[in-house]
Amino acid sequence: MNDASALYLGLISGTSADGIDAALVRFEQNTPQLVDALTHPWPDTLRARILAVAQDETRLDLDGYGRLDVAIGQCFADAAQNLLSRRPALAADVRAIGSHGQTLRHRPAGAFPFTLQVGDPSVIAERCGIDVVADFRRADVAAGGQGAPLLPAVHAMLLAQPGHTRVVLNLGGIANITVLGGAGEVFGFDTGPANGLMDAWNQRHHGTAYDAGGTFAASGRVDDTLLAALLADPYFALPPPKSTGREHFHLVWLESHARLASLAPADVQATLLELSARSVADAIERYAPSASDVLACGGGVHNEPLMRRLGELLGTRVLTSTATHGVDPDYLEATAFAWLARQRLLGLPGNLPAVTGARGLRVLGAVYPAPR
Repeated sequence: MNDASALYLGLISGTSADGIDAALVRFEQNTPQLVDALTHPWPDTLRARILAVAQDETRLDLDGYGRLDVAIGQCFADAAQNLLSRRPALAADVRAIGSHGQTLRHRPAGAFPFTLQVGDPSVIAERCGIDVVADFRRADVAAGGQGAPLLPAVHAMLLAQPGHTRVVLNLGGIANITVLGGAGEVFGFDTGPANGLMDAWNQRHHGTAYDAGGTFAASGRVDDTLLAALLADPYFALPPPKSTGREHFHLVWLESHARLASLAPADVQATLLELSARSVADAIERYAPSASDVLACGGGVHNEPLMRRLGELLGTRVLTSTATHGVDPDYLEATAFAWLARQRLLGLPGNLPAVTGARGLRVLGAVYPAPR
């Protein structure tokens, strides 16, 4: 396939479900280059439905699941169309859309490991008239892997520095780190919560999707007793490969700790911020002790108290945004799913077994053709 002039469009809504990120990507010598990007908002009622299901607050019957799958697919199609409407001259050059979908469950352990992302890709292909590649995680899970994280390969392409060990930190709903070794080695894993718990607690007490500027957390004080109880969760002690999501770190999990009832909401928010920062810093200290810098991306880079606390906990390691290296921190994930779509169409693997724990390299995703 002649791919020299093709564009790819990546779509993702992360664990926080705070919007659908859409990225239009061109490839220069196989390296992704962001052309344009936007974040498409969820309708409030649909976002509330997604979060209630993801946090296991609402159970779906088969009819409810089917309707949610199509509704999410329609919103993903809207996001792609909105981005392409800004670049109409380029729309015909889009070879495929890589759609991550919306994760509702991620349980890669146990007798029947699975991961579930919804957002009907056939709806996206029909609406946009462009082939769609979706369902990227299940092949890795079928091969014994975690199915996540899938970004480290793109982190390595864009941000590795030969002879220098660094960490790329993605601060989405869940935090994950990619360790880029100086000799080209790459591994990574989910460290635990980043924004997801803080967003949910803020939504409950302030009715907004996230703690803008971290002001809610900054108004409280860390409760050391609650923090110690949260950090005692077995997930944090598990060795990689490992991955997690909102189905584990959710408000029901938080409320299972008796200490919560005696605290002011702002103090709980401050403690959740400390949990995110501490679990990330502990993971970096343990698994990347020689790293001298940490490059952050994802929505958490805009949370000043979180970034400040991370900087304090990381000690002599320099914490900066990926923007300082020419990589937009808000659209790196969407860029990665454009790359994964291209890998699928080229018949090339998209996973890194050293990251996910899969038995080997796998071509990820299924193709949903547009109407011809």
